[in-house]
Amino acid sequence: MDKAQDSGYSTASGSQTLPEVYFSPPHLKYINSKLKDLEPEDILKWCLITLPGLFQTTAFGLTGLVTLDMLSKITAGTGQKIDLIFLDTLYHFKETLELVKRVKAKYSDVRIHVFKPAGMDTTEEFEKTHGERLWETNDTLYDYLAKVEPAQRAYDVLNVKAVLTGRRRSQGGQRGDLDIVEVDEAGLIKVNPLANWTFVQVKEYITKHDVPYNVLLDRGYKSVGDWHSTSPVAEGEDERKKTECGIHNPRSKYGQYLRLQAMKEQEEALKKALTRVQLSQAEVA
Repeated sequence: MDKAQDSGYSTASGSQTLPEVYFSPPHLKYINSKLKDLEPEDILKWCLITLPGLFQTTAFGLTGLVTLDMLSKITAGTGQKIDLIFLDTLYHFKETLELVKRVKAKYSDVRIHVFKPAGMDTTEEFEKTHGERLWETNDTLYDYLAKVEPAQRAYDVLNVKAVLTGRRRSQGGQRGDLDIVEVDEAGLIKVNPLANWTFVQVKEYITKHDVPYNVLLDRGYKSVGDWHSTSPVAEGEDERKKTECGIHNPRSKYGQYLRLQAMKEQEEALKKALTRVQLSQAEVA
């Protein structure tokens, strides 16, 4: 094993491409043991010096906004900026889209890359192709088209190696045992810098540092996603009254789904072909 591989970084000699970073399970466990008690700012500083190809994925929820503000302070005057990736599902609240404009105004030196469902610019185009209320008729397909495929396209186009997320343990559900650093099936490194924080801590930071936030938070929402799958929460309820976001589900789930869909389409095509042959034979007879 050469030194590049031994370090956990693999590079091509003379190449200007970013190094591939990987963590073995024992290394990942060790990293999490060291990061788990650090403040978010220190975790972010570790990310900045450790992870090439680092981006922040965000739907402009409170936690993501805190991360953005912390990064703006940490990187001030350094010339180093972490770009944002925003997945516009075409079903965001108008309040969310208005917030994006306010964020651009306050953090004008931060680039926001917007990715929409492939070939679509409007809700009307999406529904003309895939039907209305797809999240009800086929939620897996909706997640894939509106979130998973655009995210994978963003990672490919931007050469993303690692992402900062806004997930926290206190959000409940599948996030209850969240690690600071994770690696998904495809090798993408996901860092959850505020995993240890509560909603109260996040909100206090937002107020103290005058960070722009979604006005829906003042109407009882604690987590804001698509308008059709997000609702206010009552006292004592999990922050997220919705299932895990599609981009954080195992990619194999969608790969299996797409393979099954392809098989169904092949079966339908075969049935139609057999029917045509039978009709042709009947006409000859």
